[in-house]
Amino acid sequence: MDSVPKSAASVKKILCEAPMESVVQVSGTVISRPPGQENPKMPTGEIEIKVKSAQLLNTCKKLPFEIKDFVKKTEALRLQYRYLDLRSFQMQYNLRLRSRMVMKMREYLCNLHGFVDIETPTLFKRTPGGAKEFVIPSREPGKFYCLPQSPQQFKQLLMVGGLDRYFQVARCYRDEGSRPDRQPEFTQIVDISDVFRNTKVGFLQDALSKPQGTVKAICISEGAKYLKRKDIESLRKLAADHFNQEVLPVFPKANRNWNSPVAKSIMEEQRSELIRLMEIQEDGVVLLTAGEHRKACSVLGKLRLECADLLEARGLVLRDPALFSFLWVVDFPLFLPKEENPGELESAHHPFTAPHPSDIHLLHTEPKQVRSQHYDLVLNGNEIGGGSIRIHDAELQRYILATLLKEDVKLLSHLLQALDFGAPPHGGIALGLDRLICLVTGAPSIRDVIAFPKSFRGHDLMSNAPDSLPPEELKPYHIQVSWPADSEAEKSSLNQPYHPES
Repeated sequence: MDSVPKSAASVKKILCEAPMESVVQVSGTVISRPPGQENPKMPTGEIEIKVKSAQLLNTCKKLPFEIKDFVKKTEALRLQYRYLDLRSFQMQYNLRLRSRMVMKMREYLCNLHGFVDIETPTLFKRTPGGAKEFVIPSREPGKFYCLPQSPQQFKQLLMVGGLDRYFQVARCYRDEGSRPDRQPEFTQIVDISDVFRNTKVGFLQDALSKPQGTVKAICISEGAKYLKRKDIESLRKLAADHFNQEVLPVFPKANRNWNSPVAKSIMEEQRSELIRLMEIQEDGVVLLTAGEHRKACSVLGKLRLECADLLEARGLVLRDPALFSFLWVVDFPLFLPKEENPGELESAHHPFTAPHPSDIHLLHTEPKQVRSQHYDLVLNGNEIGGGSIRIHDAELQRYILATLLKEDVKLLSHLLQALDFGAPPHGGIALGLDRLICLVTGAPSIRDVIAFPKSFRGHDLMSNAPDSLPPEELKPYHIQVSWPADSEAEKSSLNQPYHPES
């Protein structure tokens, strides 16, 4: 540590030579800035210090990037040096706003409406339905904990216990890849199956020959004017890579179809009917796909978002960031056919959602037609909350789990037993705090409103988690890593330096 300099020359030297972001202690007199030199953008913009002495407490090494919001950095680099990224004005603003919002939520719920803030356990057990869970080993051979994907069951048990106004800012753990957090909507998905009943396009023929086959399309207004060929090709590649779906662009003018042999297979009367049905303008473009209903809608929903981003990047205004539009979505189906086995059912939301009172009689005859008491809250096209009225009747819960979903009810014996002891009707909602704050701050990603987020693949690029453990540390948990025969190279690579994903 440097000694405290006495002379003005020494003070000037240490302040001029200290690298940016170094820690310096100064002593002196706080005075007002001269008239006209105030800076209202700074918290200390009205004052300055007449320095008497200075001391360099810690020198900063050469930075991997400049800590300025206008300096572009890759997200991987920002995550690798997160403690530096947190110094930026935007991250400081986002996290401080998050703190204020959570404080206001607590004040509103607790002080004004008598809610109770209760912390539920982090270590729980595996339960059926919902997202995949993270498995945690225990020291008891063959026994494992799971991190809760939500406090769902504890919420219900608190209702049974008489704590009818409960809330918490909960950690939810789901062993799944990241999902897009932006779901704006600017055009409708339209069923155009009837237009292509006699089509010669192969993938459309294949889809329509199946019982659940359908052809869906979206119209991108001014897409022909603003989207380039490389944009359309990137959209088609995204559909193929992530959804295994083929997507066909169709323009009102046949000569705009970029010599695509597939597009040329569409007959002129089909093109005319498509233009009429979807009310396509001359500068629009249609993206169509075919397949099972849910899959076709999912891929077009994703492409719709990508198109919105592309068009806005070229100056088209589609979404007003200053406008907050809320929407409740209701009447979801209670069950959906399993993707891998359409003859079996799975919960559309989770297996504890109550059926709609008007549809309970259909549970024994047409369960696929039963609506649920599930509801989603949407803000500007983004789902920010979801919840449901829960099943409070133990026999109904057993029937849905065992008979309709073919689940092992023993895994939920604790919940079923609690429902047998006079559980009242109850329900709730969970707000996605990260996504909500992302919308309020205008951040491009939820990783910009979390202090220490994981990457898209679930890695902590700062600490290199997840990490490997030596066999002696795994032994108390009765775990032995079994490496696949073709992954010896991957095994040896764990001892090599980690390079962050780009």
